[in-house]
Order: sequence, then structure tokens, then C-alpha cells
Amino acid sequence: MDEDKERLDKLRAQLDEFHQWPSMYMFKFVIPSDEAKIVKLNGIFGESAEIRQRLSKNGKYTSMTIRAMMLNADMIFDKYKEAGKIEGIISL
Repeated sequence: MDEDKERLDKLRAQLDEFHQWPSMYMFKFVIPSDEAKIVKLNGIFGESAEIRQRLSKNGKYTSMTIRAMMLNADMIFDKYKEAGKIEGIISL
């Protein structure tokens, strides 16, 4: 558990070094092309987020690029944690 905390602290410090909060942050995900899962991911970020989606060649997956205003690094961690609850999602 201490290892996870240390990793998050290091990542938080890096984000704080490169961003002046609040700041736009870009998230990238690959998600199964299931409308319910896509709607759920969109809901995590809300209507103010800029969301672009692109179907994979065979249509089985959808890549999503989401730009949203984040108030701090912890808000980014929270969004990734929420998104991680969606079955089959891959965070890039």
C-alpha cells in the first residue's frame, strides 16, 4: 500500500510541476463499443468536457479522447478511478 501511495505522490508532484490548476487535461481510453458503457464514461466527465470518439476498424472497440477542466491532480486520479469501474475499459 505504501508503494501505491508513493507512486501517486510522485505522479501528483509531476502533474503539479507541469500544470497550473485549474487546467485542461486530456484523458484517453479504449472501451468496448457498448452504448451503455460509452454513456457511463461520458457521464463521468459531464457535458462541459470535449469528447471525441472513434470506432476501431472492426467496430468492436471505441477510442475516446476527453478534454476536461481539472481543478487539481487529485481530481484526475478520481476520474481515472471512476472510469476504471467500467468493465473492459483501458486507460492510456
